[in-house]
Amino acid sequence: MNNRILLAHGSGGRENQQLIQEMFVDAFRNPTLCAMDDASVLEMGTMAVSTDSFTVSPLFFPGGDIGKLAIAGTTNDVAMRGAQPQYLSAAFILEEGLELDVLRRIVASMSKELTICAATIVTGDTKVVPRGAIDKIMINTTGFGRLIKDCSVSRIEQGDHLIVSGPIAQHGSCIYAEREEIAISGLTSDCCCLWPAVKTLLDEDLSIHAMRDATRGGLSAVLNEWAQQTGHSLMVQESSVPLTQQVEGFSQMLGIDPYILACEGVFVLAVAPQDSARVIELLHQTGHNHAALIGTVTEEKRGAKTPQVILNSAYNTQRLMEFPSGEILPRIC
Repeated sequence: MNNRILLAHGSGGRENQQLIQEMFVDAFRNPTLCAMDDASVLEMGTMAVSTDSFTVSPLFFPGGDIGKLAIAGTTNDVAMRGAQPQYLSAAFILEEGLELDVLRRIVASMSKELTICAATIVTGDTKVVPRGAIDKIMINTTGFGRLIKDCSVSRIEQGDHLIVSGPIAQHGSCIYAEREEIAISGLTSDCCCLWPAVKTLLDEDLSIHAMRDATRGGLSAVLNEWAQQTGHSLMVQESSVPLTQQVEGFSQMLGIDPYILACEGVFVLAVAPQDSARVIELLHQTGHNHAALIGTVTEEKRGAKTPQVILNSAYNTQRLMEFPSGEILPRIC
């Protein structure tokens, strides 16, 4: 096989079949995929489904790459609904000239991440576009998962505790620093599959009302969406929100609000007050050592007619955590 992607690899002929077999089927090997039928037959009950597309620059970054990101991002979305990720589709759009060794690294990373949540890729597609049409590679994935506990924004109640599973803003900070060649020692993406931690929580049947991974738009986007969708205001204690020293220094240096920066391995939970301590304890046991209670669901609106996210500062003052708007950081996932 040529060491770069050719237009022939997307033609449907011998080169296309060779690429699919040697690059994808062999890497994601399972009986359903190896059947090489036009459609896969799956045993499905009540399922959660999520789809996403990934076009990150750079393709490889400290803590991950576009392949790991595609699997973690999609399985995390399924897990946030309270479902066990089981099946994925994966569609690859490849630029003519992409090095096959680069693609091989990405596929190997995807395969490794799949083992963490015991999910399988059961169908896929490959397209090749002319040089310059895209930037090297784009990946689209759809995830399916068996619903275990219906965690939905509609279940959030006044008085719920707000918990974050770990330090925020690491992925967005890492990608920006890599792209702009800003050297910050120890700054890495938090990209990871969250299903093992979610499974531990679901196994105890705790009163977890909603979960959401804080990807594009970061913590601020999640909380503002919850406020708008529920009609409840949210009160957040600034001093309780976990930040690494690297992210804090990066944000201060560039004047960027860390609350709007993306995470790829951190999720936010709305939990009944009686169970919040146990949730944090279990998160610590699953390696999310900085999980913390950061606020509560309230009715306070500071005189406004619409629900708000109110940030209590360390100086006992209050300000609004604004909904992110405009272009924040391009191509972070």
